[in-house]
Amino acid sequence: MLLGLNPDEVRLADHSPGWKTEFQKVRKNLLENTNIPDSHIAHIGSTAITGIPAKPVIDVMAAVEDLAAIDKQLIAGLRAAGFLQLKVKRPGEMVFARFADEDYKIKTHFLHLVEYEGVLWKNLLFFRDYLNDNEDARKEYVQLKLDYIKNTSTGIKAYTEYKESFVNRITELRGTEEK
Repeated sequence: MLLGLNPDEVRLADHSPGWKTEFQKVRKNLLENTNIPDSHIAHIGSTAITGIPAKPVIDVMAAVEDLAAIDKQLIAGLRAAGFLQLKVKRPGEMVFARFADEDYKIKTHFLHLVEYEGVLWKNLLFFRDYLNDNEDARKEYVQLKLDYIKNTSTGIKAYTEYKESFVNRITELRGTEEK
């Protein structure tokens, strides 16, 4: 199982059971180096969805009670676990990455730090669980990914935007299922 993507590269790898194993290693590392509880760490993204191809990058979500109260100790713990904070600015989220190279170009893991039980936490878990439970949705998502990479192997921002309406449509279902 080879992990990692170059900057702006879009490539899909066949599903690997090693992705779950790699997530478990990362979880253990986070538990050893931070005060984030086990219940606040989750495997998300396509590598957490059974049987579908994915970018060979492990997405991990970790949650804290309040993002505004993040301290230097947590950042140091994340660094000790191999994660460096990225300059990415997203509402309600801090993004970190692990790299395979000393030049910090080949990203192998993303860590999405969010607020526990917040909207982003709930949406990301719902999306993962919904696709794991719904074969038709999984097939549609895979086809969407394949349609994009059929034409290009670059443009990670465009790739994310290409999938956005599908992701939004699925996460909007969360509101209907909670009622």
